[in-house]
Amino acid sequence: MSSKAEKPLSWWQLSLLGVACTIGTGFFLGSSIAINMAGPSVLLSYAIAAVGTYCVYEALAKLMIADPQKGSFRSYAKKAFGRWAGFSSGWVYWVSEMLIIGSQMTAISIFSQFWFPAIPLWLFSCIYAVLGLLVILAGPKGFDRVENLLAVLKIAAILMFIILAILALIGIFGQGAEQNQIPRTYGTIFPNGITGLLPSLIFGFYGFAGIEIMSLLAVRLKNMNEAPKSGKVMLFTLAVIYIASIGLALTIVSWDQFIADESPFVKALGNYNIRYVQDIFNGVFIIAGFSTMVASLFAVIRILVTLAEDQDAPKIFSKKIKNKFELPAMGLTTAGIIVSIVLALVMPGKIYEYITTAAGLMLLYNWMFILGSFGKLIDLSKSEKAKRILGYILILLGVFGTLFHHTSRPGFYVSLVFVVVIALITLIMKHFWKKQGPPPDNGGSLFTKVK
Repeated sequence: MSSKAEKPLSWWQLSLLGVACTIGTGFFLGSSIAINMAGPSVLLSYAIAAVGTYCVYEALAKLMIADPQKGSFRSYAKKAFGRWAGFSSGWVYWVSEMLIIGSQMTAISIFSQFWFPAIPLWLFSCIYAVLGLLVILAGPKGFDRVENLLAVLKIAAILMFIILAILALIGIFGQGAEQNQIPRTYGTIFPNGITGLLPSLIFGFYGFAGIEIMSLLAVRLKNMNEAPKSGKVMLFTLAVIYIASIGLALTIVSWDQFIADESPFVKALGNYNIRYVQDIFNGVFIIAGFSTMVASLFAVIRILVTLAEDQDAPKIFSKKIKNKFELPAMGLTTAGIIVSIVLALVMPGKIYEYITTAAGLMLLYNWMFILGSFGKLIDLSKSEKAKRILGYILILLGVFGTLFHHTSRPGFYVSLVFVVVIALITLIMKHFWKKQGPPPDNGGSLFTKVK
C-alpha cells in the first residue's frame, strides 16, 4: 500500500480496524483448547491477557505519540537497543506472521470443505490467498472497507451467540441437556489447578494478538494523541464480549464436554434445535480467519518494506511500482504463503500446530521488545513503571505457562529454535554491518528522552 494514498483515521475507526485484525479462528476455536486446560478459570485467563495486552499497547501508543514511525515496534527497538534489535524484531515478526497466515488459510479451507467436501484443501488455500492479495492491492480504502465490514460481522456473530445462549437458558428453545451449575468453589473453578490455568494463558493472549497491526495503522490517525483511547476501547470491547460469550458457553455445557477441534459456541448450542447454527458459525469462522489473514498480509508487507528501507533486507523489497504498489515485497510474501500452504498440507496436524503455537509465542517475545523500548526511550512515571513491570510479569506467565501442558510445550521449544536461528543470522549480519557503516535513519528520531 502506498502511504501517500492512506486516508486519515478517527480513533473509533482505528478501534474497529483493531477488532477486525484481532478476532480470528484463534478465539473461535482456540478457546476450546483453553477450556480443556483451565476449566471455568479460563475466564480469568482472558481477563489476565486483556490486562497484559493493554500494558503493552499503552506503551506502544505512547511511543507512537512521541515519535510516529511507519515501522512501529521494530523502529523503536532499533532506536532503543541498536540495529540488531530492529533487525531481529522485524524478522521474528515476519516469520511468525507468515506461519500464522498459513495456519489461518488452512483452517478456513477446512471450514470451506464443510460445504464443499469434494474441493481439495490446496485449491481453497490458493483461492483465499489470491483474494487476500487482491484486498491488499485495492489499497488503503479497499483494506479499510473490507476489514470494517468483517469486524462488524464478527462482532454481530458473537452478539448473536450471546443472545441465543440467553434465550436458550431461559427456555425459549425448549430444554436441552441439563444446564451446568455455576462453579463456586476452588475445585470447580480450577478443576486442573493453577497448572491448568497457566498453559491456557497463551490462548488468552492469542485472543488479543493484533495490537502490532493496529500500531502499524496508527500512523494514519488524525490525532495521534487519541491512540491510547483507541486501544483502550478496542481491548475493553474484546474483553467484555470474549468473557461474556465463553462464560455463557460454560453455563450451558460443562467444561469437560468441550473438545479441542470444535468451537465452544457450536457445542453450547448443539443441544438445542436451532436451525442452521452450525452453518452460520462455519461462515463466521471463515470470515474471521480471512479477516485476520488479510490483516497479517498487510503487516508482513509493511514490516518487510521498512526492513528494506533500513537496509535490513534486500533493497528491492522497498521499491514501489508506479509509486503505489510494493510488488517486490508482495512477491516474497506470496512465496512465503506458498511455502506455508505446502507445510500445512504435508505436515502431520500436530507438528504444524506446534509451529503455529511457536509463532504466537514469538509475537509475545516482540511485546517484550516493546516494553523494553518504552523504558529505554521515554522517562516513565511511577504508574507507567508499575504497568511496564506488570506487563513483563503477565507476558512471562503466558510464555512459561506453555511448559505446563503437553499440547503447548513443544511449541515453546520450537519458538526457541526460531529465535536461536534468527539470533545467529543477526550475529552474522553484524559482521557485514561493521563494513557497511551505519544505515540511514529513515524519518529520524524525536527521542531525546521524552518526558
